[in-house]
Amino acid sequence: MSWYLKVLQNYVTFSGRARRKEYWMFFLINVIIVGVLFALAGSTEVQAFYYLYLLYILGTALPSLAVVVRRLHDIGKSGWWVFITLIPIIGSFWLLILMVTEGQGDNQYGPSPKALTA
Repeated sequence: MSWYLKVLQNYVTFSGRARRKEYWMFFLINVIIVGVLFALAGSTEVQAFYYLYLLYILGTALPSLAVVVRRLHDIGKSGWWVFITLIPIIGSFWLLILMVTEGQGDNQYGPSPKALTA
């Protein structure tokens, strides 16, 4: 949970680096929350769940993009690589491969976050 909160604290911080663990823990918790809210919105007739679902999606859009950019920085790529997803099918798979790639040591985006936490 601390990794999820760390991403939210760096709300729109596009500089720096994010470890794989930070990205994937945020991704996991985000998918769980979105899944629960979506299930509640779809299975009940309470409009509040639908609005809560939309609010959550909108509220986490920028932190999600920021952590992807920081994750790309960790492997030595520019944040502009996020636009590779615009290539149908292959782009999303390529971004997935980049997200699971081990981070570099110190690079132009800063010191290795793995070394800082060790």
